[in-house]
Amino acid sequence: MSSSTVADAPQKGFFGHPRGLSTLFFTEMWERFSYYGMRAILAYYLYAAVSEGGLGIPESTALSVVGIYGASVYMTGVVGGWLADRVMGAQSAVFYGGVVIMFGHICLALPGGVATVVLGLVLLVIGTGLLKPNVSGLVGGLYSEEDTRRDAGFSIYYMGINLGGFLAPLVAGTLGERVGWHWGFGAAAVGMALGLVQYTYGRKYLGSAGAGPVNPLPAEHKGRVLGRAVGIGVAFVVVLGGLTVSGVLGLEGLVNVISVISAVLPVVYFVVMLSSKQITKVERDRLLAYIPLFLATALFFLLFEQQPNTLANLAEADTQLDVFGFEVPASWFQSINSLTIIILAPVMAALWMKLGNRQPNTPQKFVGGVFFVGAAFLWVVLSKVVAGGDKHLPLMLALVFVIMTVGELMLSPVGLSASTKLAPKVFASQTMGLYFLAPAMGQGLGAQLVKAYSVDNQEVYFGIVGVATIACAVLLLVFSKSIKRYMHGVL
Repeated sequence: MSSSTVADAPQKGFFGHPRGLSTLFFTEMWERFSYYGMRAILAYYLYAAVSEGGLGIPESTALSVVGIYGASVYMTGVVGGWLADRVMGAQSAVFYGGVVIMFGHICLALPGGVATVVLGLVLLVIGTGLLKPNVSGLVGGLYSEEDTRRDAGFSIYYMGINLGGFLAPLVAGTLGERVGWHWGFGAAAVGMALGLVQYTYGRKYLGSAGAGPVNPLPAEHKGRVLGRAVGIGVAFVVVLGGLTVSGVLGLEGLVNVISVISAVLPVVYFVVMLSSKQITKVERDRLLAYIPLFLATALFFLLFEQQPNTLANLAEADTQLDVFGFEVPASWFQSINSLTIIILAPVMAALWMKLGNRQPNTPQKFVGGVFFVGAAFLWVVLSKVVAGGDKHLPLMLALVFVIMTVGELMLSPVGLSASTKLAPKVFASQTMGLYFLAPAMGQGLGAQLVKAYSVDNQEVYFGIVGVATIACAVLLLVFSKSIKRYMHGVL
């Protein structure tokens, strides 16, 4: 999100790219290892019986908590980007974010019940909000605007993300399910610690990129603004955490509060920008065109981010995990998304290149993304039919994740690009923050939707949600020409 001046001298020490790219590649690989490793077993730990080492929380509440965790991460990403831009710089934000993430995983690795889980998740949300949006900005800061290696550099970096996402469930998931939940969370903590060691060693290769804030607060206002922001943030976390742990609010209430916040924040953003007198008519039209794309993104993530809750539950509770005499850990299904991206991303990129001007426009790609994620939910119903009422076949359930990933490759890469193209000039940075609120909104609302799910009613749940989503894709297709007209020439 934030980047500063480019490293002073061109470097070619990492596959023909700046040495700093290796620093960020492995930092993000280990951060994603810790994130996806923890996420692969979080729901299982929350609803597993106390006799099995879990917390014994009702399944619907546990699955909602996982969704709310994802929503919170995206919401704090907006704050993390602002802190890097105005206060500490991206390099420091990444380091301190990693430290907080590590302590969050350590809290989860300690057998302290609900209290350490809530504290651990709060720390993870804060740390990821600092690290995640800023490490990507640092990648861009390694290259000049004229450097033709930039796109290839991001492709290499993206592979690091998915390598970590692929390995995490295989390691942390296996330890959590086979040895003990806290061992899995401990592995996530070790992963982030390795990332911090590597980042500290390789930070010198980042040069001046992100070394300081790009738009620092005026010295005379810095203390007051920062003090007020920190005070409000700490008070919010302490009050909400205290009410949750004490039982006054409870986990159910916490889920409801964050769901409401995730839905209200984007509305506030749009109202403020649309009512501004600083934007032109063309910019207002483009912002109006962005609204259905934003809602499509939120809908996509509402379904896509059910991988670690409803789909994880299906893998654990209703899938034949015995494959040729080997009991496959249910958490391994969480690796399929990353593996599919590693395989299909170059294929999709080549396809768009080959199609050239004949490729789908931005709204049509959004239609494809929403369609495929809806089709993935309908595939769950088909999988159950193929099973003849028995447990899902592992290959059939695995294909659900593959179909979802095809949708991700159609929608996710163009979402960020569309945000930059349709953003009013005076709200350029805030529109990027608004984009991150789309997956937050999707997961926040999804945390409410998953309460309607259970293994027993899975066909009704996945069928209705899948059909409704495909209907929304058709609706978006119908209005795609009007949306394109309001984009005023933006491709």
